[in-house]
Amino acid sequence: MSAVRIARLSETPLDLDAHLDAVEDSSSGAVTTFVGRVRDIDPDASGAVVALEYSAHPDAEQTLHRIAESAAAGTDAIVAVSHRVGRLGVGEAAVVIAVASGHRAEAFEVCRMVIETIKTDLLVWKRQVEADGTTEWKGLGG
Repeated sequence: MSAVRIARLSETPLDLDAHLDAVEDSSSGAVTTFVGRVRDIDPDASGAVVALEYSAHPDAEQTLHRIAESAAAGTDAIVAVSHRVGRLGVGEAAVVIAVASGHRAEAFEVCRMVIETIKTDLLVWKRQVEADGTTEWKGLGG
């Protein structure tokens, strides 16, 4: 069975439980998760942040799968990862990752590698929307 059970972009809210179910395996003694949520502040914003609007390159889902596969390579880790696209309000999950492994150190390491590589390699961009209607693109150029 593949080490990557879920690797997808979604226009609908992300379900942490679905990701946990996807990595369920009787040989895994550790499960780590990461949930990246939209927050209402940004140090560079002049006011409150009310939403993020995510857009993605057409190949982004394939890239997400490769990121998860690469992070799990050479380990017994099982990965489920999703990234939202579209408009998300404060508190909504933008990224959900679940990693199961035989041991905690490996589960933590693979989970961290997935999110860090998403931040640098996944062709998903966000436009930050502030309460006064001001918008700013974030993450352009890597």
